[in-house]
Amino acid sequence: MMSIIEHVVLFKIKEDATQSQIDSMVDRVNSLVSLKETLHLNMVTIQSSSFSSSSFTHILHIRFTSKEDLHAYAIHPTHLEVIKVNAPLVSDIMAVDWVTEVDGNDLVLPYGSAVRVLFFKLKEGLGEQVKDEVLKGISGIRHENAVQFTCGENFSPARAKGFSIATLEVFTGLSELKELKEVDYDEEFRKYDVNDKIKENLDNVLVLDFVANGQIAS
Repeated sequence: MMSIIEHVVLFKIKEDATQSQIDSMVDRVNSLVSLKETLHLNMVTIQSSSFSSSSFTHILHIRFTSKEDLHAYAIHPTHLEVIKVNAPLVSDIMAVDWVTEVDGNDLVLPYGSAVRVLFFKLKEGLGEQVKDEVLKGISGIRHENAVQFTCGENFSPARAKGFSIATLEVFTGLSELKELKEVDYDEEFRKYDVNDKIKENLDNVLVLDFVANGQIAS
């Protein structure tokens, strides 16, 4: 196992953007996989989301070896140029970063893998002990048919919109993801099952599904 940084960014592309503009934007972001700091980089359309009020349309998933590599990527001139060119097409953005561990052979998600990302927003005023208990509980909600699971606490709050814990589950394909049992509970926790102990300390849960296209660092 090796320690890595999971970096997930959500984009809401403006409604008046043309498909050609959107495709070019995605291509520009995916071209950043050539930067030496990235272990894995993939920007794709979100398949489904439980956060329809914000209507995020695209998701970017990157893996780094360290926080230092994430920082180097963030200030890299090529990355900054892509941000500048893409900015007129984006109406909203959100980002969450966490430290986790994965098998060194599983850094790049195979083409066609289905991925479910969850962001958890905790209620205000919780003590550190309660936060630790919630994080521990969330870290244990991996599904049996998931081939990979990561979980961690966000360390970049500026663009996280209050979400402080994240998980990422990888499945062989969409059919395995769709087999997950959908549980009917309170509206704000729609489509995802968490136990009562965790739920009572949560303000919101954001659920996002996407299919990896297999981008790999050169």
